[in-house]
Amino acid sequence: MHEQAIQHYFADKEPMLVEAVSRLVRIDSTLGPALPGKPFGEGPAAALEELLALARSWGLSGQNLEGYVGTVDLNDQETVLHILGHLDVVDPGEGWTVTEAFVPKLVDGLLYGRGTDDDKGPVAAALLAMKAVKDLGIPLRRNVRLIAGTDEETGFRDVKWYYSRHPYAPYTISPDADFPIINIEKGHYQPTFQAAWPQEQALPRVSDFTGGTRLNMVPPKAQATVLGLSLDTVEAAIRDLALEEAISFSCQEKGPGVHILCSGQNAHGSTPEEGHNAQTALVALLAALPLADCPSTRALRALHALFPHGDHHGQALGIAQADDLSGPLTLAFTMLTLHDTGCQGRFDSRTPLCGTEETICRPAQAALTQAGFTVQGPLDPPHHVPADSPFLQVLAKCYEQYSGRKSQCLAIGGGTYVHDIPGGVAFGASMPGFVSNLHGPDERVHVGDLLTAAKIYAQVILALCA
Repeated sequence: MHEQAIQHYFADKEPMLVEAVSRLVRIDSTLGPALPGKPFGEGPAAALEELLALARSWGLSGQNLEGYVGTVDLNDQETVLHILGHLDVVDPGEGWTVTEAFVPKLVDGLLYGRGTDDDKGPVAAALLAMKAVKDLGIPLRRNVRLIAGTDEETGFRDVKWYYSRHPYAPYTISPDADFPIINIEKGHYQPTFQAAWPQEQALPRVSDFTGGTRLNMVPPKAQATVLGLSLDTVEAAIRDLALEEAISFSCQEKGPGVHILCSGQNAHGSTPEEGHNAQTALVALLAALPLADCPSTRALRALHALFPHGDHHGQALGIAQADDLSGPLTLAFTMLTLHDTGCQGRFDSRTPLCGTEETICRPAQAALTQAGFTVQGPLDPPHHVPADSPFLQVLAKCYEQYSGRKSQCLAIGGGTYVHDIPGGVAFGASMPGFVSNLHGPDERVHVGDLLTAAKIYAQVILALCA
């Protein structure tokens, strides 16, 4: 029902969708210092105002809720469906080739720019779906509410604020992943560990180390300074280290020491196998150097043993496990700083349904404690909505109707807004197999697929609200 009307409505809407996404992408909405009415800084606040202006221009009513989220409603009836997306983005990073991060560019049906896929494009598609339902004049007995957040990338403080003041809806989707249906989001175990020691004087030693800066990103760069070794010795160790071609080292004499820079390739923390971890590669190199037996050396060699380069499943840490529904545990050692009086690090592990404190936290804590570290951090449990849920059956039907593909339920290591929302699932907006370059350079969205997503969301609104 309504498919013909929806297909006809969207037949000429691709330029409108491209312009809507572009308006949002032109705004640098990375996290900034909090300001009155702008809890996450100028950029996210500006993106939120732009979305609400777009909604008004499309004849929809929206509200800015103290800068945390924006909401757009179709009517004043009982709200049964929430669509949760976000307007904040990760840092642009380096390596863009098609365009600059905040200069959207359309090339061969692909729209490039930071946020085109994550998540400004899908938010615009959901808004266009709401406009379609409104313009088609199909009567609704219930309301759908689009909730556009501004802190998804840095802590979910926006939706936590919203749901501490407003009720959950019976049905919730987040267009912040892939189609078909993400009904399982793995848990998270992301503890902090540290060690302290007296001021070091021994030579040769590592005097400082700086690895990744984001917990949920495989580090593309890491650097360290070694005192008391020659440049030739370090370069010889690099030649002896058998790592993949994507890892490279450069070193130079700097002051009294040798400065080493390791370069790899970033990836999302939930898919460490897609990147090349510069931090673990540099730790591997330092562990192989002929350093003095001192606390920093022992710490680095312990970290190399517990987080060896290329171990994406926590085998060395003793927490590798998997189940049929959610797949294997993944682990990325993503943050480390070290200096003459101590070190601190974190790793990002995504845990399957079978994971518990007994099988994850305690073994990891025991291994790190034995190596001389103190460990702090809880296990955040996974999110699971049964695949036979009637709600999921509605989503599957709508997806199949417009995509022409068979629906299925999937598990991911990434986390979306629905992770702590009862019954909520991630639903689109990328089609299976599409490479969006999420969180990396040349992020992009397939415009035709995004338009199909808008049709799917329009059908979902009608199925649940008409």
